[in-house]
Amino acid sequence: MQHFPGYTVDLRRGRRRKMKEYIGMVAAQTAQVLLMIVSKSAIADGMSNYSFVFYSNAIASLLLLPLSLIFHRSVNRPPLNFIIICGFVIIGLLGFLAQIFGYTGISYSSATLATTLLNLIPGFTFILAVICRMENIKFGSSVTQVKFIGTLLSVAGAIVVTLYKGPPILSSPLKSEILKNLTGQPSTWVLGGIFLAIDAVFSSMYIIAQALVLKKYPAEMIVIFAYCFTCTILSGLTSLIVEDDLSSFSLQPKKRLLSILYSGIFGSAFQVTVQAWCVRRRGPLFVAMFHPVGIVISTFIGVIFLGDGFYLGSLLGSIVVVIGFYSVMWGKAEEEKIVAGSRLEDQHAPLLHDVEEQTTPSSS
Repeated sequence: MQHFPGYTVDLRRGRRRKMKEYIGMVAAQTAQVLLMIVSKSAIADGMSNYSFVFYSNAIASLLLLPLSLIFHRSVNRPPLNFIIICGFVIIGLLGFLAQIFGYTGISYSSATLATTLLNLIPGFTFILAVICRMENIKFGSSVTQVKFIGTLLSVAGAIVVTLYKGPPILSSPLKSEILKNLTGQPSTWVLGGIFLAIDAVFSSMYIIAQALVLKKYPAEMIVIFAYCFTCTILSGLTSLIVEDDLSSFSLQPKKRLLSILYSGIFGSAFQVTVQAWCVRRRGPLFVAMFHPVGIVISTFIGVIFLGDGFYLGSLLGSIVVVIGFYSVMWGKAEEEKIVAGSRLEDQHAPLLHDVEEQTTPSSS
């Protein structure tokens, strides 16, 4: 095997960098799971979807504006142009529609159904990434087949965790009232499911659009500030047009204020920025594949902190999710190795050719 100088060091650095991205996405998915809990609580308490989206994105915008100016100073800030600004508006519109349909679906159904249907995002994202040529696909390639099967397994495992209970493995005498409210199925769950399926489509389109914008403008915090600011304007204007009673904008009782503070700081500013950072570094499919992992995270949060039981369905589904997740990650790692290997060969081929010419004995 041919080894090039610095290859081992670069490999170690690459592994450390990838670990940061995995840790970041696990933290982002944990924030997303908790966001579903607090948003369901706030909307059930009388806040409208539009006011919740408005406050969340307004708080995130106020946080991200100074941070984006600090982290992306004028000396290293990419230049803005009309196409980039249009990209900001597009991802803001797609994100706004995803949030509105998502929160509407949760209000009509339950967080359990929302968690299930949002696991359609990896499948939709995979299809869109292939269409936009962001993912390499060769039908006869084992790597492509592994990625495709892994995506299906992750979605299937997440559905098993959500819909199949099975006998208890670990039972708890405590049963959280929060979980009872989250898992109850209202009579309008079919309508809620339709809204959540539309949310999954818009979320996938948002991830793809975000990847395209970040490729041309690699400044995550500025992009996410523009996204949150656009969502703030759209939700505010929509509220003024649609809402008859503006009392939904009231921050009383205190539960509403705490919910939007969490949503703005962790649900929008932190979670969306980390996802954008990972989209730029690893691509849209990498981020989308963590949605099924969020099911596993929510299960453990329920068992450890909310007094929920741990059932056979959760164990089996989690195992399937992990197998599918690692299958896709293995496929992407193999693709990265192939690309890196071809680049190294291209870089060192002229050098090796010169060395061979110098070491070849003269025929004279």
